[in-house]
Amino acid sequence: MPGAPGRVAVTGSSGKLGRAVVSHLVEQGWQVLALDRHRPPEPTTEFLAVHLTDYGQVLEALTGWTDEHRGRLDAVVHLAALPASGLMANATTFANNSAATYHVFAASRAAGIRKVVWASSETVLGLPFDTPPPYAPVDEDYPPRPESAYSLTKVLEEEMARQFCRWDPELSMIGLRFSNVMDVADYAAFPGYDTDPLLRKWNLWGYIDARDGAQAVRRALEYPDPGTDVFIVANADTVMSRSSADLMAEVFPGVEVRGELGEHETLLSIAKARRVLGYEPQHSWRDHAG
Repeated sequence: MPGAPGRVAVTGSSGKLGRAVVSHLVEQGWQVLALDRHRPPEPTTEFLAVHLTDYGQVLEALTGWTDEHRGRLDAVVHLAALPASGLMANATTFANNSAATYHVFAASRAAGIRKVVWASSETVLGLPFDTPPPYAPVDEDYPPRPESAYSLTKVLEEEMARQFCRWDPELSMIGLRFSNVMDVADYAAFPGYDTDPLLRKWNLWGYIDARDGAQAVRRALEYPDPGTDVFIVANADTVMSRSSADLMAEVFPGVEVRGELGEHETLLSIAKARRVLGYEPQHSWRDHAG
């Protein structure tokens, strides 16, 4: 049955979002093959060290031909990447991330895997919004506006997925445009953002709790339709105590605000993810405020 728990590979399994995704999928009955360059100190599931820039390693892992990790995979969740601009030279970021994603997509197809969910990024929306967004809340309806080598790679990954699905109409490839991923420990810093709204204007004061990010991944895995699609995945609120309307009026006074905003409503629209995937955030930094 499409979307029923099966065996899934998760790349980037040792990262902040990856750890939450592995834990959530195991709780939901999935058998997880965790893939990363570095073995976690205490693996909680089946683990294989893989360099995603080496296609042979990726193909072996996803076709189930590595000793002690044999068996068919039903799905792949691809989260691994150099996670932001400026960590390494632009050419290195581009070469690493684009090659890793191509290898995962191509090896998945070669292995007969029909379901791929991967981490796109909020950055394709035009972050850091030095050029204001066309309107708010921003959504998936306007063309990507990459402003960095990292973001450019994410845009090309989305196009890559469209072409893979054109080649193979039975494929389902869902890109999740994750906002800035946060753990509970990160919330201690949030009250300090109120002193200067410019500190977090770069992503319209958005964030995603890692646990809600994991929920979005699981719902994307459960989505039955073939083809490719992309979804913004953020929490339902902002990182700020001030109202969303006030923030827009002060920082982006010339930007059209579409609809009536809730007091702390996210300015990274999750309406499509709610409508199509059934995604609904369950966690907020406000639940952990002192």
